[in-house]
Amino acid sequence: MANYDVDLFVIGGGSGGVRAARVAASHGARVAIAEQANFGGTCVNRGCVPKKLLVYASRFPDQFRASRAYGWQQQDAQFDWASLITHKDTEISRLEAIYQRNLVNSGVVIHAEQATFEDANTLRLATSGQRVTARYSLIATGGYPHRAVFPGSELAITSDEAFHLPELPGRVLIVGGGYIAVEFAGIFAGLGVQTSIMIRGQQLLRGFDEDLARLLAEHQTRRGIALHTEQFIRQIEQTADGLRVSSSTGATYTVDTVMLCTGRKPNTRALGLEQAGVAVDDKGAIQVDAHSRTNIPSIYAVGDVTDRLNLTPVAIREGQAFADQLFGQITPLELDYELVPTAVFSTPELGTVGLTEAQARERFPDIRVLQTRFRAMTQAFAGSEDQVLMKVLIDNPTDRVVGVHLLGEGVAEMAQLIGVALTASARWQDFRRTVALHPSIAEELVTLRG
Repeated sequence: MANYDVDLFVIGGGSGGVRAARVAASHGARVAIAEQANFGGTCVNRGCVPKKLLVYASRFPDQFRASRAYGWQQQDAQFDWASLITHKDTEISRLEAIYQRNLVNSGVVIHAEQATFEDANTLRLATSGQRVTARYSLIATGGYPHRAVFPGSELAITSDEAFHLPELPGRVLIVGGGYIAVEFAGIFAGLGVQTSIMIRGQQLLRGFDEDLARLLAEHQTRRGIALHTEQFIRQIEQTADGLRVSSSTGATYTVDTVMLCTGRKPNTRALGLEQAGVAVDDKGAIQVDAHSRTNIPSIYAVGDVTDRLNLTPVAIREGQAFADQLFGQITPLELDYELVPTAVFSTPELGTVGLTEAQARERFPDIRVLQTRFRAMTQAFAGSEDQVLMKVLIDNPTDRVVGVHLLGEGVAEMAQLIGVALTASARWQDFRRTVALHPSIAEELVTLRG
């Protein structure tokens, strides 16, 4: 057998790559990892973690308004964007240091530079020029924001830059209708920014249940977020009054910031995949089998770079399964991609598990839909118009629950535990047998009738 420098070389220090490296090392493998930017990847540095902190900040005005109904005498609250960003950066630095420390403590050798394949078992480090041979390699380089190219597109930002804006804009146009777009729309609007969204289609959140998407659009409109449908940007021009945006309908909008949220691409740039012979699909995603192996037996890939299901916990599970199976001879737990709980941290937020109604009707001939829409106690008492939507999809012949979709305050926390029930193939009878917890939003889920 060939003599290699390491048993495993991981390219990418995000959540999936770090988990795989640490687990492989715990099984006795000699492991190295290369990351040219920040350990923790997109999620920790430019994604879920800092975004959730900004979401929390944006919800305080709602809480301040509601507090009057609960007897609190309102004080004048002043928001300081620079303070929020500074505090956020301090927290992100702390988390990144923990990622690096955990790798070192696990015995993983860290290379803070880009790694590129020279062949299927040899990698070159860009800064030092060092060559490393590896029995196995794992690609976990994640994704990056897609930037459409049109006249003036260089004047726009993406989510990467949104976390480092020097000041809060007065007017922002967000292009795109996915979860990143609606989350940032809620953030900016909550912080007092005049916010609008532009989408090519008619509806937000393509791929999510349509009832949830429609109700979220209603709430965003109520919060002052303008929705411009069936159009796209033709041009952005810098003017004395800001950025002048010309759309495909002939309409023009003047804003301070244009934010492009038009999807993400697998980050396979500058990896030398051609030299290694690794196959990618027409979107640039690395093609893998059920065990995360590419067409090259020594090279694997996990996470967003494979474009299977682009969520941090999925990348972590894939990295764990890869390392356990290859280096620990442990059969990993099966991952059902259709039952992964998903949250959208809009305001109000969404939590969803399983099939949408459209998907369920395609899969099963006899579907029962139970649904309710109401104001929660906390909103009703404070005079808020925010609503809760709960929707349950049941396969009638088996009574199995195949999808649950929620909109409302705190429903992401509910979705996690609902995911446990659906993973265990819970029937609607099991939900109905469960005694309601009163008074709560969640009790409505087990008392639904229809």
